[in-house]
Amino acid sequence: MTDVEQTEWLTIPELVERLGQSPGRIRRLIDDRHLLGARIDGVLKVPASFLRDDAPLPELHGTAIVLADAGFSDDEALEWFLAEEESLGTTPIAALRAGRKSEVRRIAQALA
Repeated sequence: MTDVEQTEWLTIPELVERLGQSPGRIRRLIDDRHLLGARIDGVLKVPASFLRDDAPLPELHGTAIVLADAGFSDDEALEWFLAEEESLGTTPIAALRAGRKSEVRRIAQALA
């Protein structure tokens, strides 16, 4: 079960407005895994939960890199962040937002 259906998704223009960055800079944040996005109905969107104080959640980047090193595609990593993780008792993104970075990264590393 994932939170994908109830996730608030932001488009590139919405991110430009929220972050005060250019569309090119937003795409670079996605390419560099500071944010993760998915194409929904052909439109690139990023979960709003990946932001804090109108900036990318700092803990997201390192965890996304760990998942990439474990062989996850960006789409698989995004799905993992939004899916209920039994050992956390919540979704990985909710755990990151709650300050449980070490625990989330340990689980991500164990997936390799």
